[in-house]
Amino acid sequence: MKLSKSEEQLMQYIWERGKAFLNELLEMYPEPKPASTTVATLLKRMTDKGYIDYEQLGRSRRYFPLVKKSDYFARHINGLIKKYFDNSPANFASFFTMETDLSEEQLKELQKIVEQELKKRQK
Repeated sequence: MKLSKSEEQLMQYIWERGKAFLNELLEMYPEPKPASTTVATLLKRMTDKGYIDYEQLGRSRRYFPLVKKSDYFARHINGLIKKYFDNSPANFASFFTMETDLSEEQLKELQKIVEQELKKRQK
């Protein structure tokens, strides 16, 4: 199951904190902050979806991620590639490099990353 936009925002805060109580998460929101009941509902849904869990400490719950940010991002990007780029990473890379305002320096950095990955895989 995917996260909604509001769940994804909250998940970003949980990844950032590592472990957090509801009131700590509320503090991370910009003004106007959502109601605590709204955030509690999001936390419940995210727990039900298997993205987070909590430890009970007295009457409070401290939430923590079950899914790594990098794993979530990789799954999301792979879904975009399948859906919008005919399941072709090359089509995605072509679009990304031609349709974004990357500087020559940024393109060279991407080239370096690809070359390093190729070297690792050749070993």
